[in-house]
Amino acid sequence: MTRLVTKLAAGTTALAFAVVPGVASAQVDEETGPVAYANAAAAKVGEGEGAGTVVTETQKSPLKAGQSKLGPERNLLPKDEGEKKAIGANYLIHLGKYNPDASPYPEGVDSRDHNVVATLKDTNVPTATAETNYALQDVTLGGLTDLDNTFLVLDGAKSTVECAASDKLTGSTTVKTIWVRDDTGELVKKTPDADGKVEVKGVPVGASTDKKGEDAAKTVSDLTVRPITEFDSLLRQEQWRSGELNAAAGWLVEIVTHVNDKDGKAVEDVKSRYVLGGVSCSIPKNFTPADPGSSTPQVPTKIPAGVTAPADSDGVSPLGLSLLGGGVLLGAGAVLTLRRRPAPVERKS
Repeated sequence: MTRLVTKLAAGTTALAFAVVPGVASAQVDEETGPVAYANAAAAKVGEGEGAGTVVTETQKSPLKAGQSKLGPERNLLPKDEGEKKAIGANYLIHLGKYNPDASPYPEGVDSRDHNVVATLKDTNVPTATAETNYALQDVTLGGLTDLDNTFLVLDGAKSTVECAASDKLTGSTTVKTIWVRDDTGELVKKTPDADGKVEVKGVPVGASTDKKGEDAAKTVSDLTVRPITEFDSLLRQEQWRSGELNAAAGWLVEIVTHVNDKDGKAVEDVKSRYVLGGVSCSIPKNFTPADPGSSTPQVPTKIPAGVTAPADSDGVSPLGLSLLGGGVLLGAGAVLTLRRRPAPVERKS
């Protein structure tokens, strides 16, 4: 298992409910008090005004002791037409349980519920965890099986943070196994370097969005996977705030697709960025844990999924549509729609 644990010095920067017994007697300050966030997956495709972003439903710790947990219905990204318009329809991220008859994972990877939860302990210490398996697919590959379209797998990915005191800010990012489809077209296990990073060039997948003039057989991508330790590396909604002291963890996937035409001439490079299992916690500089007390617990809330469409996209206004529709359960019909493949595209291995 790959494991990266960080201890940060001072100054570093569907919903299920549960209540921790023996809750703290005082409510924390909503604007400046201790807080934790947990997110299953987020994506940003492109750069500048032409970029599109989707951040799935983010769990936020409550103002009194308790936890906020993501429901199992969120198991795909993108999950609907609004999210597809923002980041493209060619890539599909699986998380949580899957259909064993259409598994996007190599043999031996279990179908399991994800565990994405933000907690405020009865001492007012904020913690967060995001734990699941991830499979990234290029659905335009036209594989005979779902696995044939998979180009990246994180088996047993887990991110955790805890902000216990000004000198006890910790983050941990681990994974059991990483698979990447290499330049030969084979899905193979990759061993991260000492920093937990995996880099592969010439991965035979196209861009996450359709590009005019692209020849799929001549387009390749460079892929980097690394642990996150910086708060600013997270993809997040505006409501996901930092504090005076922060800890962060998660997996950052960066893809640069070299789009070529039928003659092998460069059309453009497309940059895609994904944060898998992004978590953070924040506390003020003068924070000290509280003594456990007793009071009425508060029902936690979540931040709805956020979608920012590219500036030239029609029919989707930045954030507005998604904030109204965030949290809607994903029905079986939507799953079937997302899993349809376009006509097979012949690619060179």
